[in-house]
Amino acid sequence: MKRLLRWTVIALSLLLVVMLLNAWRISAPTFAVRPYRPALDADVLAQRLAAALAIPTLSATAEAPSLARFDELHALLQQQFPRVHASLEREIVSHASLLYRWRGRSDCPATLLAAHQDVVPVEPGTEALWTYPAFAGVVADGAVWGRGAIDDKSALMAILEAVEYLLARGFQPECDVWLAFGHDEEVSGLQGARLMAALMQQRGVRLAYVLDEGGAITRAAIPGTHKPLATIGVAEKGYVSVRLLARDGGGHSSMPPRHTAIGRLARAVARLEEHRPAAAFSSVQRELLRRVAAHVDPLQRVVLSNLWITAPLVERLLSAQPASDATLRTTTAPTILRAGVKDNVLAQQAEAVVNFRVRIGDSIDGVLAHVRTTIDDADIEIAVDGEFRSEPSAISPWNDVAFSRIETVLRNVSPEADLVVAPYVTSGGTDARHYAALTPRLYRFLPVTLTPELLASFHGNNERIPVDEYLRMVRFYLLLLQSEAPVDSQRQL
Repeated sequence: MKRLLRWTVIALSLLLVVMLLNAWRISAPTFAVRPYRPALDADVLAQRLAAALAIPTLSATAEAPSLARFDELHALLQQQFPRVHASLEREIVSHASLLYRWRGRSDCPATLLAAHQDVVPVEPGTEALWTYPAFAGVVADGAVWGRGAIDDKSALMAILEAVEYLLARGFQPECDVWLAFGHDEEVSGLQGARLMAALMQQRGVRLAYVLDEGGAITRAAIPGTHKPLATIGVAEKGYVSVRLLARDGGGHSSMPPRHTAIGRLARAVARLEEHRPAAAFSSVQRELLRRVAAHVDPLQRVVLSNLWITAPLVERLLSAQPASDATLRTTTAPTILRAGVKDNVLAQQAEAVVNFRVRIGDSIDGVLAHVRTTIDDADIEIAVDGEFRSEPSAISPWNDVAFSRIETVLRNVSPEADLVVAPYVTSGGTDARHYAALTPRLYRFLPVTLTPELLASFHGNNERIPVDEYLRMVRFYLLLLQSEAPVDSQRQL
């Protein structure tokens, strides 16, 4: 027994030494920062953004097929950015998507900056919950308010502001710059970004990288650190919605069977919520945690730098918050329920739609197998809902010149000296995935700090962007566009 105890102590001591060495090897890198703060008129920029937000460019659907409001937005953009529309080649794709080409001086792989024009509607009955009307285009309380303020007209307007600014000062990029503004990102991008990407592929366009919306700057996103964390999406989760259908003979509510269609459907949905797909760390999450580990206290550093043994503990910590939990697993979200016509009539059928965001390493087939096994009810019909679905994306490189360029630009336009930058997997879908055939470098990032309140405004109430954050966004695109030139010829305007 003493011998066993002795060897146990030795093994634990060696384990502790290894864990401490792993933690010691991680150190916070240093960066040479050249602050970039060009003079910008905050009031003018805010008002131009507000004018764009006042146009309700709702995604075209079967219920609302009109694209007329997009024409209004296009006219506004032409009026607000005359140099862009005089100097860049513009093409309207699929009735409403905008594709611009800014020719460079040399024949080299181009940059594509993406954003989308469309916004989600305001849920009926919630209008009174907005401090200012969603489509009023209001600048107040240090912010620009309205649907699309963050998702994603702010990026569209900031990109155009940057190009207009540089054109006014005689700047021409070294390589071509493409601007791709889809009109249906919120409903799949199949008619917008997908067709623009196909058009560019047919024309033999070579892209160095794509930058679209996705990650952002947050605080306390990882338990234990309160430093600002900028997450640049190098991949995005897949997407599939599953329709569940329970059928019954119907009848009078006074004589119900033991299990009704609604009851069976409710049980199926409850089982899916209770038995979620297993969590797992991808290479992206491991790299993110490794970078964060250099900025936490010693004990947490030991934990985060030794995932080979601490993964279950870290998983539990991350699973406590929806935002971080979504990075670990395929998420399950019941989003639609349909059943019944009258309170005294048994429903003959009950239907639910459950949306899954598929983690890296999983697949749509894996999700469907999980649904069948979890529900375990042969009488529930299971089918993929809708025409849109996508597998998880490939992972773009983060030890790469394109990622480093985005990181360097961000540091130079940001006031936070302690900014941590890391790759991450975007939980939502973006238009970036449609450009995968043109380049393996697809990045997803908005240079804006998102507080919990601002995060909650995504597709919710009181969407807004602080004016100072919008200025950071414009500065980011300004410097990024200038950074496309060879290093020895860069100049800041």
